[in-house]
Amino acid sequence: MMRLINIISACIIILVAVSGCGHSPVPRPRGYFRIDMPEKTYVNLYDQKNIPAMPFSFEYPTYGSLTFGSGAPEEEGWFNIEFPGYKAIIYLTYKPVKNDFGAIMEQTYRMNVKNHITKADAINEQAFSNDSEKVFGILYDLKGNTASAVQFYVTDSTKHYLRGSLYFNAQPDADSLAPVISFFREDIVHLIETLRWY
Repeated sequence: MMRLINIISACIIILVAVSGCGHSPVPRPRGYFRIDMPEKTYVNLYDQKNIPAMPFSFEYPTYGSLTFGSGAPEEEGWFNIEFPGYKAIIYLTYKPVKNDFGAIMEQTYRMNVKNHITKADAINEQAFSNDSEKVFGILYDLKGNTASAVQFYVTDSTKHYLRGSLYFNAQPDADSLAPVISFFREDIVHLIETLRWY
């Protein structure tokens, strides 16, 4: 009988020891949906039909669609490149420079930097300069959960000025949007590098 009690006790001790060696459950890290991005292909602005006459051209992604303002005077020069499958829009505004370059640049600073400085963790600048085409500008990368992650302006500083900003129709979340922001940032850089004034 004593032997049976010793065997049962040994079995209980072994079971407790084996079950006590298990790992504590650990919550999985938060995951995000995989987003498949299209192949990068571009088309020239004026290769499209029904484009209003503008004093510039550039290449934009074929997976985006151009939309223009209603034609109201306050919306002249306002147009967008929309990416409905990604809930993304690049808002663009063209202004002719008419001896008001300083005022335009002050407005650009307010819109691109000053309005976002409280929300952004950092604002990085990348300068662009194409002397032969007289295209000069700055691209702003706004880090953190800001409404717009990428903004830019380009100008020849005497006649032309074009401003743009990338927005998503989604709650700002820099971590989940990072791959998509990076993807569309490349398209914005391509737009800037192919811009030509007329």
